[in-house]
Amino acid sequence: MTDQTSPDSVDRPSMVDRPSVGRASVLPPPLPTPAQERRAKLLAFLNHLGRIFEMTVGTFRAGFRRPFEWGEIVRQLETVGVRSLGIVVVTSVFVGMVMAVQFAFGLRKFGGLEYTGRVIALTFARELSPTLTAVIVGGRIGAGMAAEVGSMAVTEQIDAIRALGADPLKKLVWPRFVASVIVIPVVGMFSLYLGFGGAMLIVDTQFDIPAAFFYTSALETLQMMDVLMGLAKTPFFGAIIALTGCYFGMMTTGGTAGVGNSTTRTVVVISIAILIADFFLTKFVISLWPAAAE
Repeated sequence: MTDQTSPDSVDRPSMVDRPSVGRASVLPPPLPTPAQERRAKLLAFLNHLGRIFEMTVGTFRAGFRRPFEWGEIVRQLETVGVRSLGIVVVTSVFVGMVMAVQFAFGLRKFGGLEYTGRVIALTFARELSPTLTAVIVGGRIGAGMAAEVGSMAVTEQIDAIRALGADPLKKLVWPRFVASVIVIPVVGMFSLYLGFGGAMLIVDTQFDIPAAFFYTSALETLQMMDVLMGLAKTPFFGAIIALTGCYFGMMTTGGTAGVGNSTTRTVVVISIAILIADFFLTKFVISLWPAAAE
């Protein structure tokens, strides 16, 4: 009898005998260790710092070259400053009212109700007016910058600016930087008056402290040095707001979802950066001006 087995079936190896070619590539990559994750986060943080520093230096170099973009600076002054007055008014007045209630109740336990105006004046002038205003207004301003610049990035308008021979740092970053540095001190001073006025209204109507006495006692304690100590920090806060918002806007990728992510990251980073900068700036001012701590 002839063998009915085909040649192909004889020469073909079985499934068991086949080598497992490429089977190792199917396995998932190993998970990073906690040390590797921390190292990756640190490198990403340092990378962001380096890029922001590079953008800052490039902005200053481009800003002092002609043309000076006065029209765009004026438009940004209106966008950053005038449109932020509403949130500044509401925030400052009600924070002043809350502070008046808290300090009045606390000081009345120790028989020091007449010191309410002095404490509120010092607190607002040195810290709350510049820092709280920068955090709240900075979140609004920075988010708007990140959204506007990020939309231009994902629609390739920034690449078009480069293709036309212009500098995006001069066209986009420099006007927003100048406007923020100018506006934040003005808004901070505006917030000081509004917060003090709200506190004066509450103590006069609820704690039987005459507004004239509240105002006089506050002026006896508050000095120009205290006001300048708070206002000296606001230009740095404005620079942080503008540079952070523009940086995350220019780094935006991924369409509309990327714009939303950049806006969220901008608000978080601005809030944290302002609070950290406030600590170091306060220490720096006190080291240069020891009388400010007295």
